[in-house]
Amino acid sequence: EQRIADQRAAAVGAERVGQADFLHCPECARRAGAAGAQPRADDPTYALNCIARHHRFTGAATGVSINAALNTFVDSGRTALELITSLDPALWTVVARSLAVSATACVIAYGIGLAAGAWLGVTRFRGRGAVLTVLNTLLALPSVVVGLLVYLLLSRSGPLGFLGWMFSFKAMVVAQVVLVLPVVTALTRQAVEDADLQHGEQLASLGAGRFMRGLLLAWDERYALLTVLMAAFGRAISEVGAVMIVGGNIDGFTRVMTTAIALETSKGDLPLALGLGIVLLAVVLILNALIAVVRGWRERVDGITTAATRGLVAT
Repeated sequence: EQRIADQRAAAVGAERVGQADFLHCPECARRAGAAGAQPRADDPTYALNCIARHHRFTGAATGVSINAALNTFVDSGRTALELITSLDPALWTVVARSLAVSATACVIAYGIGLAAGAWLGVTRFRGRGAVLTVLNTLLALPSVVVGLLVYLLLSRSGPLGFLGWMFSFKAMVVAQVVLVLPVVTALTRQAVEDADLQHGEQLASLGAGRFMRGLLLAWDERYALLTVLMAAFGRAISEVGAVMIVGGNIDGFTRVMTTAIALETSKGDLPLALGLGIVLLAVVLILNALIAVVRGWRERVDGITTAATRGLVAT
């Protein structure tokens, strides 16, 4: 807290130095006096116009501002790393809650989306094109719209208001399930449909029905579907609009990483916001690295299997 207070005091001091330079600019003082007005150093428009016209103090004022900004950034980054490495409770409690909400939502959405996507991948019916169009549209569904819809459902006057889930952990999970479910369903449908084009007729000739064929194809594409799970988790943990609306960003109950970053930045607590941002970026980086590892491992396995099959055929 003392370090944050010192940073704010330094920023205020730098701003006052810049204002003093603006006030002592003779050209601006002359023009303001001729116009019957006093120079206004606290007016950003005045300051920019003064710099653009005659550049008498740009070295002093701009230099102080840049140095203050760099010092603030460096100090905030150093403090953020200290919060992370010292296992600060305020930071890691928010991180743990974020991971719990997103993991729970992804498990629920993955189970539903996997079954729905596998069924859509092997089933042909009238209106399927329209269903796929709606499903692909939902991939770009804004998170704030999801938050609004879930809010209307869970509010006291809504159809699910009797549950009493508003501004709770459960409400945030519901919002993220609605947000992630189209992603899982659409990607699963595409993977299963591509596999069905290659092996569907063979499975059908062996007597496998649509449901069983969808399950077998989904199992055959399990490594690709694992990357779908990782992508869904990344989508869930990085969203802010829905959980902000239905969770309320209540400290100690519904505050997650994204909402905490927005709040702490507006409050001026840059070290905590930057620390949460670093952790969030690290989570996304780990997810992308895992996806790349799984994809590379699957390509190597497929290559070995193909080579072995060709050797048997040649023999």
